[in-house]
Amino acid sequence: MSGRDDPPGARRAGQVKQVTSFSNPLVKDIKALIAQRKHRQKTGRFVAEGLKLATDALAAGWEVDMLAIGPEAHDSAATREVAATARARGATILEVSTAVLAAMTRRDNPQMVVGVYGQKTLSPGALRTAIAARPDAVWVALDQVRDPGNLGTIIRTADAVGAAGVILVGETTDPFAVEAVRATMGSLFHVPLARLSRDAFREIAQAWPGTVVGTHLKGSSDYRTIAYARPTLLLMGNEQSGLPEEMAQACSALARIPQAGQADSLNLAVATAVMLYEIRRADLAL
Repeated sequence: MSGRDDPPGARRAGQVKQVTSFSNPLVKDIKALIAQRKHRQKTGRFVAEGLKLATDALAAGWEVDMLAIGPEAHDSAATREVAATARARGATILEVSTAVLAAMTRRDNPQMVVGVYGQKTLSPGALRTAIAARPDAVWVALDQVRDPGNLGTIIRTADAVGAAGVILVGETTDPFAVEAVRATMGSLFHVPLARLSRDAFREIAQAWPGTVVGTHLKGSSDYRTIAYARPTLLLMGNEQSGLPEEMAQACSALARIPQAGQADSLNLAVATAVMLYEIRRADLAL
C-alpha cells in the first residue's frame, strides 16, 4: 500500500492467478464467451486467440479484461511484455496448463495466449461523424452476412486496402465470434465496425454524398468502368440470396463482375475483395 489515493482515471494493476482446475469460474467464463453469442452480448466481451492478436489489441488501445497464458509462452520475451502491459492496464493474467487451454478453447493444439477483450462498435451517431470526417474514404456495408469466416476475411481485406470501416446491416453473424475474430488476423482491432438496421442504412445511403455501389445480378455496369466518386460506399448482399431488391434501390450504381467459367457466383469475401481493390486502385502502390 502506498498510503495515497490513485490519481483520477488511473487503473490498478491486474492480478496474476494460477489456474489448474477445469471448473474454475474464469475458465468457464472464457468457454462461454467462445461458445455462446448470448454470453458475449450480455457481457460485452469476446475472445481472441494468439500473441499477435493480443499485441494488436494493446497497440490499438482496446480494453483487455483477461489473458490466459500457457506454459510454453513463458520463455517468450514478447509474451512477457504483452502480459506486463495488459496487467499494468488492469487485466487479470491467468497462468494455465496446456490441458486447461485446450479445454477452454476446444482445440487440441491451442494458442498459448488467449485474451478476453471488450467489444467496440460505433453508434449510429458516431458512424455519421466518422463518415463526415473522411470525405475521401471508402466504406463497406454487408447486408445480413451469415458466415463468420467470410465476415472476418472481409474485415481483414478492408484493413488491407485502407477502407474506413465496415457497416453490418440487419441480422448478421456475430463479428465477435471466435471464427470471425480468427479470420480477421488482428484487423478487427484496426477497422471500425458499426451495426445498422436496414431502415437506418437506407437513410444514410439516401443522403450519401458520393457513390453507393452494390453488386447485383441485374447490374448493367462492368465494375471496372464505374466512376467511384468519394466517399464511396460498397454494399454487398449475403451469401445465399445476394442483394435484395429493396437494398439494391439504395444504390446509385449496380455493378457486375464478369465471369468466364461455369461457376454461377463468387464467394462473398472474394467478390468484396475484387470490388475494394478496384475502388481503391488509384490509392494503392507498392
